[in-house]
Amino acid sequence: MRNTRTLTRRAALTAASVTAALVLAACGNDSSSSGHAGGHSSVSSSVSADATAGAHNAQDVSFAQGMLPHHQQALEMAELAADRASSTEVKDLASRIEKAQDPEIRTIGGWLTSWGEDVPTSSDSTKESMPGMDHSAGAGMPGMMDGSDMDELEKASGTDLDTMFLTMMIDHHEGAVAMATTERSKGEYGPATSMADDIITAQTAEIAKMNKLLGNS
Repeated sequence: MRNTRTLTRRAALTAASVTAALVLAACGNDSSSSGHAGGHSSVSSSVSADATAGAHNAQDVSFAQGMLPHHQQALEMAELAADRASSTEVKDLASRIEKAQDPEIRTIGGWLTSWGEDVPTSSDSTKESMPGMDHSAGAGMPGMMDGSDMDELEKASGTDLDTMFLTMMIDHHEGAVAMATTERSKGEYGPATSMADDIITAQTAEIAKMNKLLGNS
């Protein structure tokens, strides 16, 4: 009787051990495969993507700190033309410039803030570049107008304002395209190089349009 009970107990223990081992093995395989399939690879991909999105270099900072006041001055010019130009086409062009560059100003400011960099204004840039000369063109910022240019534009009206605005904005756009071209070739931050592409495309087309309005093409 004792032998029968002992054999029965041993058989039950052996069966339980085998079952437990099989369950543990199955769990181990599920955990391992899910780790390889979704766990570790997903995390590493996410980290890699975040690192790439956040990577920036000195050129990106230079582009942002230069383009921000550059855009701000373009808005000042566009606002004058949108209100006071005599040509409907010039007014429409000024309105398009405002709509395109205003959100870009906010975006660029956000980049600089997130990078812990100074967020300049158009007046800061001109004052720092040439002390003692109010609103003079910023060094390294092609196409920026000086104080006398802006004063003349503000005083102009009618067709004189149209011509002056178009002439000045062509120079301004050409400067922005030059800055964006440098960013596209030397920048590292994806959103900045993408914006540079957009600036080159949009402002090159606007330069052609303005030259046509001036009768230059």
